[in-house]
Amino acid sequence: MASNTNKPIKTDIVVVGGGASGCTMAALLASHGVDAICVDGEDPAHAVKPEFDGRTTAISFGSRRVMEATGVWGALHEHACPIKDIQITENGSPVLLEFLSRDVGENAFGWIVENRFLRGALFARLAALPHAGHVAPARVQGFEIEQDHIKTRLEDGRMFQSQLVIGADGKNSFTREWMGIATRGRPYHQQAIVCIVGHSNSHNNIAVEDFRDQGPFAILPMMDDKNGNHRSAVVWTERTHKGNSAAKWDDDSFNAAIAERFPDFYGQVKVIGTRARYPLGLSHAHSYIGPRMALIADAAHAIHPIAGQGLNLGLRDVAALCGLIIKAKDGVDDLGSADLLKKYEHQRRIDNMAMVGTTNALNNLFSNDLTPVKWLRRAGLRLVQESPTARRFFMKQAMGASGFLPALIKHGKF
Repeated sequence: MASNTNKPIKTDIVVVGGGASGCTMAALLASHGVDAICVDGEDPAHAVKPEFDGRTTAISFGSRRVMEATGVWGALHEHACPIKDIQITENGSPVLLEFLSRDVGENAFGWIVENRFLRGALFARLAALPHAGHVAPARVQGFEIEQDHIKTRLEDGRMFQSQLVIGADGKNSFTREWMGIATRGRPYHQQAIVCIVGHSNSHNNIAVEDFRDQGPFAILPMMDDKNGNHRSAVVWTERTHKGNSAAKWDDDSFNAAIAERFPDFYGQVKVIGTRARYPLGLSHAHSYIGPRMALIADAAHAIHPIAGQGLNLGLRDVAALCGLIIKAKDGVDDLGSADLLKKYEHQRRIDNMAMVGTTNALNNLFSNDLTPVKWLRRAGLRLVQESPTARRFFMKQAMGASGFLPALIKHGKF
């Protein structure tokens, strides 16, 4: 796309941010005839490099429906490992609570996909759609809001004119900062150590969430590598104020600690590749909207990974806002009208606040070593295990299979 500092390039929607949520938003809109340009600050070649960097994404049952509507699931399916069962333990205890996908009549609660495959499928889909544009690497310098449009100015001088700008640029969102929207939240004083572990026995498509005093230790099933070796992704949460971080341990010490935390059925375990660590915190925007601008995903809300719902919550934003935009496009209405944006914020705030509150409460409950709290949470897990109704409720929540998304699909929007 050639640079032109005088005449802006016109489109319906500009999406700022080329992560999974931003690319999905642009591709989903373009799949339904809405012209959408995704401005991506990262070099696409770096995001899909063949060297695996250990990052994976959990895609819930509900999010799969969004991916199907976007047209990328076919390319992702062979790389997506299904989560058929979920086991909840505490400090390496026997299983306290177990969720079985067959109990809700499905084959999987969700799927684990390597980020490089997810991003690659989205990039390919954007390139194939005549109504989509992917501008990368490029950074936004600012915006100019007019009565019937908004201009997005890039640092290289290019300009885009659209009816709406969607900020999907992460928890440190430039778009949100430019809009002057404050956030509420707090640091958790925790970090997630992420790595891939090879094991001699099959994971049997089981995900394990072991709640420990410093935070959850999650084991997520992955597809075998090209040589048939069994693999799982690990998300190990620890407190950052402790002096001896596991992220700094030598390989032998780290592998020994991993082996101690893995259930016996995995067999021999060993870390593959590098470890990465990410600080954890809570952030929720006071508002998701402004004149001709809207925020989605981590730009609007960043939550604790304790329930693995970060991207899935963002994709519910994507589905809701896309549904409203597609309806407006069909009716030849303004795609950035104040009424449309108010409807979007109203639809999403309750669900997002509920997930923000739930993940915050779960982290407070399970990252606590007080004896009375330990006793109460074990009793609570046993009560859920003994109640089919309660188990079914939590399983449906884990799948993300309830709410507005099936209704949109049912009414033909996706």
